[in-house]
Amino acid sequence: MNSFLVALATFFATVGVADIAFIFAALTKDVSHGRRFAFATRGALVAGGILLVFGVIGDGILKVFGITLPALRTAGGVLLLLIAIDMVFARHSGATGTTDDEEAESRQRDDLSIFPLAMPLLAGPGAISAVILLTTGAESDLDRWLVLLALVLIMVLAWITMLLAIPIQRLLGLTGLAVVSRIVGILLAALAVQFLFDGIAASGLLGAPPG
Repeated sequence: MNSFLVALATFFATVGVADIAFIFAALTKDVSHGRRFAFATRGALVAGGILLVFGVIGDGILKVFGITLPALRTAGGVLLLLIAIDMVFARHSGATGTTDDEEAESRQRDDLSIFPLAMPLLAGPGAISAVILLTTGAESDLDRWLVLLALVLIMVLAWITMLLAIPIQRLLGLTGLAVVSRIVGILLAALAVQFLFDGIAASGLLGAPPG
């Protein structure tokens, strides 16, 4: 259950559930309800599929590139910490959102479901790193399945959030979004530091003899 809760909090932050309502509302403000539903559904399915693939083949990816689990935990901890800092200070993060150039290009597209919705908004670098980190670091098959279950639930939540984007935008406003982002950012920062501690401890560097 601890693995499930950690994964739930991590995916909530890295997928950007708190931000997606405002971004999706802005991207689809001139789109009909039917097309908005299609974009949200297709985007969530594609992003979920991408993240599930990385969750299943994460071990193989590490072996191909010769990356150890302690290295992944340390690198993932650094990346998640950077995302958390941006969330605490309510700043835009390229790891969980789009860049200015990507947003400008998206306005010229008729179908937003794949780009920028599925990638990089939902299945961005932060979310991909998190799913590989959490699945490869799972201590048992049950823990790994709990991580994947948490991912599926977060994608369903993101889909619902997109469908209710306009009411959520009106209800929360920018101030409400900033409050949610800061609270989640604090929790993610603590998780990121724990990943850093675990990665460094498992690497054996602290126990290595000096020079």
